[in-house]
Amino acid sequence: MDSIEKQKENIFETLKKFITEVIGEDVAEELTIEPESVFTRDLEMDSIEIVSFAEKVKATYGDNIDFNGWLSGMEMDQLINLSINDVVNYIVDANNSNK
Repeated sequence: MDSIEKQKENIFETLKKFITEVIGEDVAEELTIEPESVFTRDLEMDSIEIVSFAEKVKATYGDNIDFNGWLSGMEMDQLINLSINDVVNYIVDANNSNK
């Protein structure tokens, strides 16, 4: 596995942990959390949960990324259809471009 794929896998596992913390373990156990999962549709996260998730992302990766700036630059339909993979790819791209 190349280093980008390994990075993506590690970031996905971290984000999955954040989602579980935000929505609760009991709810998370009933869902299949995959890289393609869409926050609003598949994970049924509301705006407050997404903000809480964003805070965790910022606290962990914030030195390298402007997560809020990235999100604020999106159209409403992009936000509604945002997947875990989108966030993973953004973090990987931002981390690698900052090196």
